Amino acid sequence: MVNPSAKLIYTVTAECPDEATAIAFLAWLVNGHLADVIRAGNAESAEAVRFDPLPNDPPGAPIRCEARYVFPSRAAFEAYDAGPAKALRAEGAAKFAEARGVQFSRRVGLLVE
Repeated sequence: MVNPSAKLIYTVTAECPDEATAIAFLAWLVNGHLADVIRAGNAESAEAVRFDPLPNDPPGAPIRCEARYVFPSRAAFEAYDAGPAKALRAEGAAKFAEARGVQFSRRVGLLVE
């Protein structure tokens, strides 16, 4: 059973069009952006993941990377989302979506413990 006051997991998936873009995106995450979200949004932790290709991915398929954040509650995430997230998202969009063709998607869910 999911506790409505459980920690909230926020993920941002990035589909990078090539290796150089994936490397640059992950470096940007680990060299500052993850820490910026923790600091600005009161997240408890953050991590970056680069996924292996799926068995049925065609050659040249996008490289999937993900940033995962743990917030202490939905309320804490909503405060982040309504405030500091806007500037942080704009930075990522300018560096990667607009300039390098990265496609982003976001999801939230409650942690089941």
